[in-house]
Amino acid sequence: MRVRVVVVGKLKDAALEGLCDRYVRRLRPLMPVEVAEVRSLGALRESWRKTAGIHIVLDERGEQPTTREFAAWIDAERERGCRQMSFYIGAAEGFSAEDRRSADRLLALSRLTMPHRLARLMLTEQLYRAATVLAGHPYHND
Repeated sequence: MRVRVVVVGKLKDAALEGLCDRYVRRLRPLMPVEVAEVRSLGALRESWRKTAGIHIVLDERGEQPTTREFAAWIDAERERGCRQMSFYIGAAEGFSAEDRRSADRLLALSRLTMPHRLARLMLTEQLYRAATVLAGHPYHND
């Protein structure tokens, strides 16, 4: 299964970009991943319309699974034959009610509102962590 992370905007911070890239590089041997930066929420929606698979919107109103629950959900979708899973991180204005209704799932990394650049770091780390759980790697400690 392929994972896409679609984000509005660029990081504009070398240190944060380095951290995100580190988790993406570590994730690639375990799970194919692509990060796509788009210019606007409109461009994100266009990418969404053109992409098959499962669409997950990051929103503080979403589910807050544990890491093991998140890993199990990814594994269950993979077992069901899902070929692509896309995660969407919006801009400062967030997503519309229609966007949230159109998503297959809403995922909250925290109930706290956070900048999308930190959400990107947290998501890439959690994807890596979930992949290590599925691979039986000792990275994750409960």
